[in-house]
Parts: sequence; C-alpha cells; structure tokens
Amino acid sequence: MDVALSHGTRIDPVIDWIVREGRLEPELPTFVGRLMERTVASGIPVWRLYLGMELLHPQLQAMGVVWRRDQAIQVTEIPRRQGIQYTSAYIGSPVQEIRECGCAIRYRLQNLTDQHHMVLHEVKADGGTDYFGQAIPTSRGRLFPIITFSTDYPDGFSDTDLADLRRLIDHIGAVVEMHITRLVARTVIQTYIGPETGRRIFDGLVKRGDGDRINAVLWFSDLRDFTGLNERLPGNELLDMLNMYFEAIGVALKKHGGEILKFIGDGVMAIFPVDDAMFLPDATSGAVDAAREALSAIEEVNAGRVEAGRDAIRFGVGLHVGLVTFGNVGTEDRLDFTVIGPAVNRCARLETMTKVLKVPILASADFNRVCPRPMRSLGRHRLRGVPDPVEMFTTT
Repeated sequence: MDVALSHGTRIDPVIDWIVREGRLEPELPTFVGRLMERTVASGIPVWRLYLGMELLHPQLQAMGVVWRRDQAIQVTEIPRRQGIQYTSAYIGSPVQEIRECGCAIRYRLQNLTDQHHMVLHEVKADGGTDYFGQAIPTSRGRLFPIITFSTDYPDGFSDTDLADLRRLIDHIGAVVEMHITRLVARTVIQTYIGPETGRRIFDGLVKRGDGDRINAVLWFSDLRDFTGLNERLPGNELLDMLNMYFEAIGVALKKHGGEILKFIGDGVMAIFPVDDAMFLPDATSGAVDAAREALSAIEEVNAGRVEAGRDAIRFGVGLHVGLVTFGNVGTEDRLDFTVIGPAVNRCARLETMTKVLKVPILASADFNRVCPRPMRSLGRHRLRGVPDPVEMFTTT
C-alpha cells in the first residue's frame, strides 16, 4: 500500500477521535487504553506501548504507562523512583538512547545480541518481534516524553505502519503534554500544601476569602529547645534532625487520616477533617494513635542518635477539636490556605503546656469528651489568651 495513501485513510478516524473526544479524557491511562483500541482496530498491529514521562516529584523521577493488547488489565502505571537513571534498568536502555540522541530508534528483535539492553530481550521473550520508539515533541524542551511501540506480528512493522505511528505521535503530543502539566501541578500542590488542601484549590478555592467552616481534629507539635539547637548545631545537622522529626510525624499522620497543613519553623500544624460529627471518635482516636506512633518512631531514632553522641529529638503534641475556618488568607496575589479560629489558638497553646506539665501529649476537655481512647486528667490550668482555666488531659 502506498504510504501517502494511508495517510488519508486508516489513521484518520483515530486522529479525529483524539481531536474531538480523546483530548477530553481526564485520566491518562484511560486515554492510552482507548487510543490503542482504536489504533489496533485501524489495522496497525501494535501489541505493546510504553509511554515514559519525567516528573517534578520529591520521590519519583518519572512515570511509565504500559499498554499490552493481550493482558486482562491492559493499562498499568509504573512509577520510577528518583535515582532510576543511575541503574541498569535505565543505563543503555532504549529510553536513554532516545533521550540522549533525540532521535527515533528501531530494533528487529529477532536480531538481538547479548550487547542489547535487557528491556529489548524481555519484550522479545514476551512475544515481540519489532520495536520502534521516539520522543514526543512538547514545549518542555529536553524533558520530552518518550513513546515506544512493539508488535508481535511475525513480519514486524511495515513502512506504512511506522509512517502512521509517527503521524499518531504528532497528534497525541498536545494531549500527553496536557496530562503531564496537570500531573506536575497536582504533585507540586499536594507536596507543598497537602492532598486535601490541594483538592480544594484544584476545585476552585483560589480567591482571598474563599473557605469553608468545618469540624476538625487539630494537631500542633513543636520541637523542644529548638532555639538552643539552632544556636549550637551546624545547618546540615539541624536540617537532618528536622527531617527525621517531620518524617516520623508525617508518616504517622498519613497512616491515621491526618494531613499536615504547614510547617512553622520546627512546628507542625495538622488536621483530621471531619465531615460529620459522628466520625469525631474515629478522628480523635486516629490523632492519639498518630501521636503515640510518632513518639515511638522518634524513640527508635534517638537510640541511634544518642549512641552517636548527638542530641535526642524531643517534641510535644497538642490535640483539640472544634469548628475552624479552612480557607485562603493573604494578599490579592500571594495567598496561604490555612485554618483559623479560636480552636486553632487553643491547640497551639495546649502544645506549649506540654513543656510546663512535662508530658508529651496534651489534649483539651473537648477532645477527651469525644475520644474513645482512655485519657487522664491533669487538672485545670490557664492557657495564654484564654480567660478561664481549662481542664487538660494526657494519654494513659
């Protein structure tokens, strides 16, 4: 079949779908699956597709999307952790080859030798006969996504197949770039702001004054003697200590349904959102369990730190529950998404009292009233800024 003739025939319905419907698909794996259904139906014998995208992510270097025609679950996502570029999985691979030369590659898999990368041998072992790949041009410059196609057709891809695949790549570039941009934006927002806050921002709460009144279990924790540590520790040691402390708290909070709202120097403000008051016992229990687990994790860290002659990490946790305003404050063009209200102030003051009462966890009477975990009263004490003494509780 004449190559030029094919450009006006079999691939046109696929391109029409991309332009009209495919670009509206909100999830990239679904887009890939539906794209390949139509591509195969057009007569191009694709058996396997790999789409690799570099990310801006604290843990992940890239994300891969794999489609296989002969599998029950045809589309899977493969996260690539930071440092993948230094491993044998990447070094010498077709992806590295495309990324470094910026050119298209093709391998007839029946002609492989021991010098070819293990990825090609794996594709061949699974039934592949021909392998073609290239970069997808986007506005991101060198951070371009990479796409590869394999076939299990005995004769491999024809020249017409390859011409149609190149044409297909040209038309999916804008859609792939849109999904990468969305993924990067979501990752940045969730990394720096948190998943619940990020969701609200993505849903449109972006103007100063936008916000909701919500019930929440509140958490505030703070390092002991941070001022002294700041004075006597080198910057890199202090950062290491902070990251160990933040990691222990972050892991415990995430496990039990909490979300870090912000880091305030050495302080951590977090919430356990509660949509319905009937779930307050679950949220308060989660907060207590998270506090205990974070303290336990830090004790394990401290065993090694003390043995190495370093300062132990000590911190206190204040817990409260109440109505807060969850929304945007700041200037017209520089905003912070935060929680405000008397309950927030009381939670921070409770944490301060952990130092006075020499306990690691301190909760309000309101918290204790709805928390099924047993707690012990420490009597009534004054909180700065609160007119009357309040009863305080610690864990048993």
